[in-house]
Amino acid sequence: MPRIRQADVDEVKARTNIADIVGERVALKSAGVGSLKGLCPFHDEKSPSFHVRPQVGYYHCFGCGESGDVYSFLREMDHVSFTEAVERLAGRIGYALHYEDGGSAPETSGRSRLYAANTAAAEYFRGQLLTADAEAGRRFLGERGFDAGAAAHFGVGFAPRGWDKMLKALTAQGFTRDELSAAGLVSTGQRGVYDRFRGRLVWPIRDVSGQTIGFGARKLFDDDQGPKYLNTPETPIYKKAQVLYGLDLAKRDISRGDPRRVVVVEGYTDVMACHLAGLTTAIATCGTAFGTDHIKVLRRVMGDDNASGEVVFTFDGDEAGQKAALRAFTEDDRFNAQTFVAVAPDGLDPCDLRLQRGDAAVRSLMETKQPMFEFAIDRKLSGFDLSTVEGRVGALRAAAPIVAEIRDRLLRPGYERVLARRLGMDPTEVHNEVERASRGGSQTARHESTRHEVTIDPTTGAPAVAPVTLASLPRTADVAVERDALMGALQYGHQIDQALLGRALGSPFRTPGLDAVREAVAAAPDRTRAGWVTDAVNSVREPYRSLAGELLMTPFPARNEAGAVASTTDLARRLIMRSLEHEKQELLGAVQRVPADSDGGRALRMRLRDIDVERQRFAES
Repeated sequence: MPRIRQADVDEVKARTNIADIVGERVALKSAGVGSLKGLCPFHDEKSPSFHVRPQVGYYHCFGCGESGDVYSFLREMDHVSFTEAVERLAGRIGYALHYEDGGSAPETSGRSRLYAANTAAAEYFRGQLLTADAEAGRRFLGERGFDAGAAAHFGVGFAPRGWDKMLKALTAQGFTRDELSAAGLVSTGQRGVYDRFRGRLVWPIRDVSGQTIGFGARKLFDDDQGPKYLNTPETPIYKKAQVLYGLDLAKRDISRGDPRRVVVVEGYTDVMACHLAGLTTAIATCGTAFGTDHIKVLRRVMGDDNASGEVVFTFDGDEAGQKAALRAFTEDDRFNAQTFVAVAPDGLDPCDLRLQRGDAAVRSLMETKQPMFEFAIDRKLSGFDLSTVEGRVGALRAAAPIVAEIRDRLLRPGYERVLARRLGMDPTEVHNEVERASRGGSQTARHESTRHEVTIDPTTGAPAVAPVTLASLPRTADVAVERDALMGALQYGHQIDQALLGRALGSPFRTPGLDAVREAVAAAPDRTRAGWVTDAVNSVREPYRSLAGELLMTPFPARNEAGAVASTTDLARRLIMRSLEHEKQELLGAVQRVPADSDGGRALRMRLRDIDVERQRFAES
């Protein structure tokens, strides 16, 4: 593949706000001057340690150490090549790229083609919904209260009957059969290659950034021998355990809500019904149970770093719905947000509820939601005969571990009283049983905490050297000056007098890790060029590269940008003064060893005089 001109690579990066790209996947909030933070998308965490600094176009996680620029973020998140990342961002801002061979943009391959194929298929299906053959699909939507506007808003389409109508349409657009197969749009059987979706209503499934990555299709005709719902199979870009239908539409209202609330429903039409009724934070899984990976995605979008948020699960009132709610409960402790269950009257799902009782009835679900712990307790108690002593004791033993899992120490006593009332038992007996269950869990936790792992370097087979971090640095005055000076140089170096900064960084630092970062910053050929800081951090030798990322991303101790620039300038002067003082002390020692009337002695005294002049100048500036 032809190389994109470096000037274009730099220009696209300079024109792209990394916060916009990261913000599509992570809820970001202010973290000091010029810094934003959120929950890391690269590892699971309870409190935010992932920082983004838009001014320098860089991100860094203080928890797992991942760092980089907007290109590396896209490459890690979407598993695309460097060229594909540049092309995607260039397309986003409407920038025409140039290639080193002078040609126009080449036909991309791999994942970009899969995205393109799904986008083309979505357009095709939407167009087909308007045809005479799609009458059954339009009738299905109408019977559920969805008009043409609703279908257009959610991108609903129709896959025509027949074996290869979509196949022919997309191959005519230049897609190969291999590409369509890799995208999950066609299958291969005794008839050869044929459309996967035929005679079905089709919902496009999009990732959090809004790109179509797959489809969910509902059968419409009695002679269709396939399942009621058929989804895209696992592909390089579609992982059902990580996909949430409607999240691209809901993410903005989720992140801006007060409280931040997510409503988890069971199907595509339920998402549509909730959004149209005013619950615009509704999402659904795609052909799989709500699981750990879904929680990770949701927490990042919510900014789930405290208990102020809400996750409301809506389930049918039947046995299957109750089992689904209990499965969700097993993952409850992965949220910081409070979790609830909302079951519609008469066991109606949100789509049927809206159809039979209107939009207000759907919205009222949020008023009747039940805390997840209370729901789980009630379901556990339902399996016992509470009219007998044996039944009540068995129910207490079964429900006590649920109460023991409550993290909030202020909530637990309240739920102990709830359980005591449900059972008609002495609250002290309930409390004692909960404490016994809690101690059992603590012993398990302590046992688990004794496990540890040693990271092995795959190249040498020896234990890997732990990366140096800010927390591991000595706490001395010298370290503080060097640390803060490097923070300022990395974050505001493009606004500092380059001659002054160059001189400040020209002498070795006394702390090895900080000196390694200093070397990389000092060696940067142009600290005013967009993206220079990324190259500098990436050039720091291990095990100090993570330290460089921390220095770049840690909020600089200043009230505003002007103050940060002034403080960095002052730190640069202090480093120069320190270097001059160190040189003076060495010269004073050398003067004692050289005859005063020798050429060497005279040269030393002249240099001492020059140093005093320089020190005076810096002291007065």
